Order: sequence, then C-alpha cells, then structure tokens
Amino acid sequence: MNRLRASLAVALWFSAVLWGQAPSYSAAGIVNTCNQPQGPYAPNTVLSILGTGLAYSALGLTAADVAGGSLPTQLNGVQVMVDGSPAPVFYVSPTQINFLMPPNKTAGPVTVWTTLNSYVGPQVSLTLDQAAPALFPSTTDAGYAIAQQWPAYSTISPESPVAPGGIVILYAAGLGPTAPTPTLPNEILTVAAPITQMASFQVLLNGTPVNAAQVLYAGICPGWAGLYQIDLMLPQNTGPNPAIQVAVGGQLRPPGLKLAVQ
Repeated sequence: MNRLRASLAVALWFSAVLWGQAPSYSAAGIVNTCNQPQGPYAPNTVLSILGTGLAYSALGLTAADVAGGSLPTQLNGVQVMVDGSPAPVFYVSPTQINFLMPPNKTAGPVTVWTTLNSYVGPQVSLTLDQAAPALFPSTTDAGYAIAQQWPAYSTISPESPVAPGGIVILYAAGLGPTAPTPTLPNEILTVAAPITQMASFQVLLNGTPVNAAQVLYAGICPGWAGLYQIDLMLPQNTGPNPAIQVAVGGQLRPPGLKLAVQ
C-alpha cells in the first residue's frame, strides 16, 4: 500500500510539473496563419504562435465568445500580449495559438508574449510592416486561391471556373489600415471599410497589373476580424488559370496561387 501511494504521489507530482510548465516558443515560431510564412507581419492580421505548453487543451472561438461585437482576449486561460495589451484570440492548443495582431498598431517593432493562467512565456520582438498582403489558398484545390463568383457567391474552382469578364470575390490578409478602422483592438467591423492605401493597391494576373478601375473594392470583409475582401472584374482577355498576386505599397507576395478561369 505504501509503495502504491508513493507511486501515485510521484505520478501526481510529475503531472503537476507538466501542468505548470511555462509556455515555450520563439520569434521563429510566429507565422502568418493565412499562408504560414515567417513574416512579413502587419496589423489586423491573424498570426499563429507555434510552440509547446501554450495551453492545457485545445479550444476554438465560438459565437458565444463574441460579446457585443467584440472578440475575446482570453480563451481557455490563455492570453496573448502585444506591447502589454491583450490581443484578440481565436484558437488555443498546447502547440498553437491563433491571435489577431491588433488593427490599431502601426509599422515598427512590437513585443509579443503569452500567458497561461499565472505562467508567462518569453517576450519576443516582431517588426510590423504597414501591409503584408497575401491571398488565402484553397483547402481543397491545391495551388488555387479561394474565390467566389458574384452575384451568386458560388465557389470558383477548376471544376467550376469563372469566365473572363466575370466579377470575382477574393479573400486576403494583411492589406493594411482601413477607413473606418476598428475603435478597439477587438472590435469587429460590420460595415465596408476600404483600405487606406488604395492608390498603391494592385491585383496582378500572370505578373501584369489589372486596370485599377476593375478593382471594385478592397477592404475589410464586414463581420470578420482580420479578413479582407477584394472585388475584381476580370479583364475580357484573361487567359486560362492565371497566376494571381496582390500588392500594397510595394509589398508584393511571391507567386504561388492561381485563379480558376476558363
């Protein structure tokens, strides 16, 4: 009996040690959730922290966590601090945290760290650019961008391509400040909010910029935090399945995605 109690005590002690481990991660483990590269980073962008001991269990954001049009800044005992202020949190697990880089931050250095109840992770430094544009890739059609066709909002895919001259809706991250901008870091805008750098915004097909007049909208996707929407009228001479890129203020993402056009 004494041996059993001793074994139980050792097991409980080790469990307590593991339960009480501080979060572990580094700047190299912070990536853009949209396309997973390590930087560049921008305000109003969803980022992922990859590490160990980040949470006790996995938990994702639900509608019940969104109160009064505001995102939570704590989930399952986890917080992400940006320059000492809590940032909105979307998902936590022992190895990953998804959070929103607050939209009220500006270009320059920021300090990020996490807390798990009373345990504090290391402080890491990131440098924000004003914009870090990226298109969301399809999860079902490798190599293609997520896109819908207006006005039916039908999904565009290799099996259901859009025709030249059609209007497409693209979804992006990191397009930079908008007008209006959220008043609070965790506020969800429910109205259209165009990006402020519209004069330098471009959509490129096979490396050639589309006429600016054919970009009908680029800004916040109303009702979604950290998500941007681009409404684009395709040129009549668009060829099949062109490579598609977006650029803001000189920031151009490398090619890698196509748009399903036939």
